[in-house]
Amino acid sequence: QVQLVETGGGLVQPGGSLRLSCTSSGTFFSIYTMAWYRRAPGKERDLVAVITNSGSTNYADSVKGRFTISRDNAKKQVFLQMNDLKPDDTAVYYCNAAPYGLQSQASWGQGTQVTVSS
Repeated sequence: QVQLVETGGGLVQPGGSLRLSCTSSGTFFSIYTMAWYRRAPGKERDLVAVITNSGSTNYADSVKGRFTISRDNAKKQVFLQMNDLKPDDTAVYYCNAAPYGLQSQASWGQGTQVTVSS
């Protein structure tokens, strides 16, 4: 139902910044709770940040104060501004869209690689 495409990943040095974008196709973007997940090497996929259709946000403790999630309903996009990146942030980052917050109906993007290394 929803196609998601992530962009903005890449290689960055510790302390640097990246801005990830997730662009959605389809309609009714505003009803979706949007989230960013990540999967580090050898780890399971974990929630990084979430933003509801009302604008409420939540963050994993590991990124709180460094990452900011936002959305632009007109452009059908969600963003993840990542500042003060650390090597432990290295992961594939995935965009997630859940209508009315229902994860059982969620769509996923293909992911974008973020590598934080000196």
